[in-house]
Amino acid sequence: MITLRRKPRKLPALKKRPSPGAAPGTFAIAPDAVKPTITVVEYDRNEVFEEEPQDVSSLTRFSKTDRVTWINIAGVGDAKTFQQIGKMFDIHRLAMEDAVNGLQRPKIERYGETIFIVARALSLDEGHVVNNQHSIFLGKNHVLSIQEKPDGNHDAVKKRIREGQGRIRESGADYLAYALLDTIIDSYFPLADEFGEQIEDLDEQLSADAKLNYMERIHDLRGDLMTLRRSVRPLRDALISLKPTTTEVLTPETQIYLRDCFDHTNQLVDLLDNYRELCSHLRDYHMSIVSNRMNEVMKVLTITGTIFIPLSFITGLYGMNFDTSLPGNMPELTLPFGYVFAILLMVSMATGMLIFIWRKGWFSSG
Repeated sequence: MITLRRKPRKLPALKKRPSPGAAPGTFAIAPDAVKPTITVVEYDRNEVFEEEPQDVSSLTRFSKTDRVTWINIAGVGDAKTFQQIGKMFDIHRLAMEDAVNGLQRPKIERYGETIFIVARALSLDEGHVVNNQHSIFLGKNHVLSIQEKPDGNHDAVKKRIREGQGRIRESGADYLAYALLDTIIDSYFPLADEFGEQIEDLDEQLSADAKLNYMERIHDLRGDLMTLRRSVRPLRDALISLKPTTTEVLTPETQIYLRDCFDHTNQLVDLLDNYRELCSHLRDYHMSIVSNRMNEVMKVLTITGTIFIPLSFITGLYGMNFDTSLPGNMPELTLPFGYVFAILLMVSMATGMLIFIWRKGWFSSG
């Protein structure tokens, strides 16, 4: 079930951008960026080798190997490391800038025979969505992946390589790039399902207890859905551009699997559009409940005021204290039991008005 009291949404730290007029390919690394950690997985049909090189220059030998080589860099906190890697693997400086600086819209671009993919891995942190940019450079026999900060999205792919599950060890680097991208896309579905359950719970709680204020929760949920949608929809559009593409680094067999990624993103976009529409309906429903509650309060106040208006008239009329010895003034002031008469008159009038309002059905909300 939903916990309505959540910790306030933490605003993301402002990421640095290159200063206006900076040369193309300039890195702008935030002071709190994670220092890069490099892992290498090299494999073929029969063997798997893993290592964590401490020196970037040792990666040179992996750029021309016949085995499939996966170099993963977690963290972007050292500009020198990425300058060396960009020269080593002949990566365009603009592509490396996008990978390091972050803040990129999910996309797929070609730089010669290198395919550059940007995607966002999403996770929940204290109930809110946070994103971690993943950049993938696909070459002929190698894949270079860069994570803005470490996460566990690649663990399943590493396990498949170690244990030889599926056809990953029998395929080329393009299938490895597909596996990394597919893992990121598949991670969106549990988030979407979580949001769907939250929407259902909110709907039930709104119907059961309309006195609580759910507007902030609905607003946060809609914002999280928008964050997820901004990660999925551009990626879906980018995958369309790969459909007719067959190059030396992207085989027709892998194209079939990429079509499956496209289908998954299509499903997610439709699902998120439905959830966003449901959030809008919940917001309107909540506002109508609040308005009805306000109308009930105003109705009670109006009825109360309507009853006391004639009573105020009576007490005001008899409070003028005109001289009763003069003609045309109030003879009732000298009547025996005049005070009791005024009280009974007010009670009778209030009772009569209550009966009239009740018979009109103004007390009920129907």
